[in-house]
Amino acid sequence: MGLFSTLFKRRSILLCLLIVASVTWGAIAKSETNVIDVSQLNSADIEDALQECPLVEQLNRYKVATSPQTSGLTAQIFSVLFPGSPAVNALLATLYISGPPNFLLALCPPNVDPNSLSIMVAFAVGGLLGDTIFHLLPEIFLGEDDPNHVRFVMVEPNKNLLLGVAIIVGFMTFVAMDKALRIATGGEGGHNHSHSHGDSSKETSAKSTGISNTSEKELRSRKVVKTDSNPPAAAPTEASTSVKLSAYLNLIADFTHNITDGLALSSSFYASPTLGATTTAAVFFHEIPHEVGDFALLIQSGFSKKKAMGAQFVTAVGAFLGTCIGIAVQELGNASTGSSELGAERDLGIAGAGLSWGDMLLPFTAGTFLYVGTVAVIPELLETGKNKGEETWKTIKQFMAIFVGAGIMLA
Repeated sequence: MGLFSTLFKRRSILLCLLIVASVTWGAIAKSETNVIDVSQLNSADIEDALQECPLVEQLNRYKVATSPQTSGLTAQIFSVLFPGSPAVNALLATLYISGPPNFLLALCPPNVDPNSLSIMVAFAVGGLLGDTIFHLLPEIFLGEDDPNHVRFVMVEPNKNLLLGVAIIVGFMTFVAMDKALRIATGGEGGHNHSHSHGDSSKETSAKSTGISNTSEKELRSRKVVKTDSNPPAAAPTEASTSVKLSAYLNLIADFTHNITDGLALSSSFYASPTLGATTTAAVFFHEIPHEVGDFALLIQSGFSKKKAMGAQFVTAVGAFLGTCIGIAVQELGNASTGSSELGAERDLGIAGAGLSWGDMLLPFTAGTFLYVGTVAVIPELLETGKNKGEETWKTIKQFMAIFVGAGIMLA
């Protein structure tokens, strides 16, 4: 009896040890299967994993409960104007920024003074800088806010450096284009809105000084002056030739500028619908004084009103070209990213930063916006006349226009 009980106890102990060993082995095996290889995770995967955290779920519920439920008029208008996919919305936005400003030229008188557009230019500056600082740059480095989820930003130095490089490349691209235009036109000025030609005033002053330096004999011999009055008329033809050259070069620059506008629209709509809508508004307000200024330059260069409008419509094709290029880059980038996710290894992107070439379009266009809103336009606003009272009031109106343009980007 004692021997039986001893054997039973030993078997019970052995059975317990086997159970404990099996449970422990199962736990170890389960823990090993739950181990995640972080080297194969991208930012989206990490974000999805964080959303399953209990604390993050509580934060999501709190955000939804405390966020104001707003469906403003602006959002409703944007939903009507841009009802489709990012590609369709980008093409619609290009149509919006190219069509109405060019059709408005039909209402402009041929003798429009580009210098009278300073208030509208200031308004466009506020819109461009507001969209760049309030929307584009935060979207580039931080991403878009989600109304139903909290977002976490993972600092990646290589990624931030690449995005910064793309911004500088966009800025310097317009510096190079502006500089090339100035060299081609003999330093008469770059691509701006006022298109003021200071050389004409110099020519008139030169003519006046030339008359004052003439000798008394030439002034007395009126017959000789009358017969010789026709040959000096060749000087204005030379000036008009240079002005025409400047006009044609300006059309080329305008075409290139419109390509970057199309790139900006396509990249912003692929980033988010809200960003695309605000970028469309900023570009639209910028295009109106831009087109009127170019129209006035063409008229001054000898173009008829009909030909000047036709030339502006031709340059508008550049915007559609840029939009199509941007859509192609975005679609090809997304396709390559999707195919790499199905493969065995994850695509590390450019320089291992997880960025595709489509991701570089938005910072590139942000750099071009910074140049247009500062270097290309601010010098025009800094030009002042001799009348202190008039210039002070003009400056106040310009500052008010800038603040209104930037304020619209906050709406």
